[in-house]
Amino acid sequence: MTLKAGSIIEGKVVNITNFGAFVEVEGKTGLVHISEVSDVFVKNVHDHLKENDVVKVKVISVDDNGKMSLSIKQAGTPKKSFKPVDIDWEKEKSKTTSSGSFEDRMSKFLKDSEERFQDLKKHQDGGKGRGYSRKGYN
Repeated sequence: MTLKAGSIIEGKVVNITNFGAFVEVEGKTGLVHISEVSDVFVKNVHDHLKENDVVKVKVISVDDNGKMSLSIKQAGTPKKSFKPVDIDWEKEKSKTTSSGSFEDRMSKFLKDSEERFQDLKKHQDGGKGRGYSRKGYN
C-alpha cells in the first residue's frame, strides 16, 4: 500500500521523545507529534504510549523527502484512556463537614487572604529605593 495523506494504518512505536513518538509503518518511520497523540491534553507522551506499542495512525502528510506526519488522535481510536480514580467518599465527606459552617470557612478564608495581601504589600513596598535612580542626573 502506498502511504498517502488520509490513509489509516497500523504501525509500531519505535521511539518516544518529549515532543512526540516515532512510529514505523510499512518500513518507514513517521512522527506523531505530542498534540496528535490523544484527544486529551498530553503533558508526557510516556503516559500514553510505550515503545513497541502497536497503534492505529492516520497519515496527515508526506513531504517530498518522504518525511511523514502521523496522528493517533485523528485515526479515531484513542490509544489509552486514563485509569479511573478510586475516591473514598466517606473521607471526602468528613473533610467538608469537619471544617465548620460556611460562615466559619469564609471568615477563615478572608483572614488568610488579608494576611497574604499584607505580606505581599510589605514585600512590594520593601523593594522601593533599590536600584537605579535618576536623581542628580541631568
